[in-house]
Amino acid sequence: MAGSEGGASAVVRRLDVTGADGVRLAAWEFRAAAAEPASDPEPASDSAQLPPSGEPAALLLHGLMGRAFHWAGTARWLGASRRVVALDQRGHGQSERPATTGPGSSVAYGREAFVADAEAAVEQLGLAPVTLIGHSMGALTAWQLAARRPDLVAALVICDMRASALGEASQQEWEEWFRHWPLPFPTQDAARRWFGEDDPRVERPDPGRGEFFAEVMHEAADGWRPLFSRRQMLSARETWVHDAHWEELAQVRCPTLVVRGLDGELGRAEAQEMVRVLPAGQYAEIPDAGHYLHYDHPAAWRAAVEPFLEGIKASA
Repeated sequence: MAGSEGGASAVVRRLDVTGADGVRLAAWEFRAAAAEPASDPEPASDSAQLPPSGEPAALLLHGLMGRAFHWAGTARWLGASRRVVALDQRGHGQSERPATTGPGSSVAYGREAFVADAEAAVEQLGLAPVTLIGHSMGALTAWQLAARRPDLVAALVICDMRASALGEASQQEWEEWFRHWPLPFPTQDAARRWFGEDDPRVERPDPGRGEFFAEVMHEAADGWRPLFSRRQMLSARETWVHDAHWEELAQVRCPTLVVRGLDGELGRAEAQEMVRVLPAGQYAEIPDAGHYLHYDHPAAWRAAVEPFLEGIKASA
């Protein structure tokens, strides 16, 4: 199954975080245990934060439309040597979904809010100096936090995220794509098949992509619908697709690994330029992988990332 590679099983505990503007965020700590975790466990009644353990820590940040549990496979092997926390970012998973209308709605899904939420998670959960691992939009959040708060960040992994501006055409393509989702899906398996095979954006069958999206569907009264609001996802995306992010990338001082899939959204030339711009950048590429490389190619993802992280530990 996609995302299942690696190491010992784990238990998962919910930790509550108060993000920017008081937004309630769900963070999930993965700990080694004898039994496999549920794919989406209910939070315990006492979701109080665990005290800092003093061990190295990693914060995992999913991309747009993702959720913390997409990192479960990574967390299983990463947790052998680190404290591992994955964050449901605002509007995603089990975190709060601020309104996109009314007072303050214009910044509810702005870049500053996502970065401030990640900063709050690091500080409130005692994770610093933390290794940030981000996919897509989560990677942008990670490097913006690393640039602004270098005191909090020890290392950074950027997974398939561009530094260049994507532009208005990209936003319009997403709006059109969202309009064509055949919601509600009659079953979760129907959602899995559509995103993995029938979606016009899929050039050839992609079971990992189908599984990725199936995990962000929930059963509603009329069928299966996404955990997130598509309107809110567009609002979030609107705040970063029009701008380039090279300047903040160049301000990241910590060791950084840029990872791309050969068929992902980050091209090789741009990825290598990102490495050149970074003061302490490294590069890794995963063949036969697309945008969701960490999820549907877990063994190759681990092989690309683990040596970098072990090198960081050795030099600490």
